[in-house]
Amino acid sequence: MPLSLNSSNSTSLKSTLAIEARSIVKWFGEGDARTMAIKGASFEARWGEMLFLVGPSGSGKTTLLSTVSGILRPNSGDVRVDGTDIWGLNSDDLAEFRLKTVGFVFQDYHLFPRLTTAENVAIPLILRGVDWNEALKEAAHYLEVVGLANRAQLPPVKLSGGEQQRVAIARAIISQPEILILDEPTASLDGDTGKKILSFVKNEVLNENRCILIVTHDNRIYEYADRIMHMEDGSITGLEEAAP
Repeated sequence: MPLSLNSSNSTSLKSTLAIEARSIVKWFGEGDARTMAIKGASFEARWGEMLFLVGPSGSGKTTLLSTVSGILRPNSGDVRVDGTDIWGLNSDDLAEFRLKTVGFVFQDYHLFPRLTTAENVAIPLILRGVDWNEALKEAAHYLEVVGLANRAQLPPVKLSGGEQQRVAIARAIISQPEILILDEPTASLDGDTGKKILSFVKNEVLNENRCILIVTHDNRIYEYADRIMHMEDGSITGLEEAAP
């Protein structure tokens, strides 16, 4: 890759931990229809690490990370990101937290089909009030970072699955989020492409001022994890350091 994100200009004093989640409970529905999705889950994530959350489909992985990213409010429990109680924020501050602190790469990418690749990447900056032309210029830079400078004017339909994934990553990191969450990043990719994506994220996106959380059930990419957290039936069942 011609450029790297493996550095930071941040000089702010960070909390020791990137994320502290304590006793998270989340259910859907009420009464007899209530379904418990998260059952008192607690975990910590460190700055400068790639933490994998693994487990069978329906175990609550995406729901849990949605609560720590400010997308889905838990019914009970506390979430602190860099020492800030995110669910204690008012609605405006919470929206700003989601926009500036968290980058979320969804499993199906959520690219807008009527926009060009560059326009898709520029969206977070436009939402922050950046001038359209300046946002597109910055988007071109991040497309170069992910190796897609020659795809800037194409619509997403003209891209391969691996290219669409990299566009989604470029869009997630263009605002320099401290917390990056990838939901099943290799689900629709072949083995070689999936490993290339994870290698890129590990070597070019991760740095000492960023924490990356990855939801996956693909054991082919476990080698890229710093730690692996296991989840089943709404509960965290284990945490292990990755093999050196």
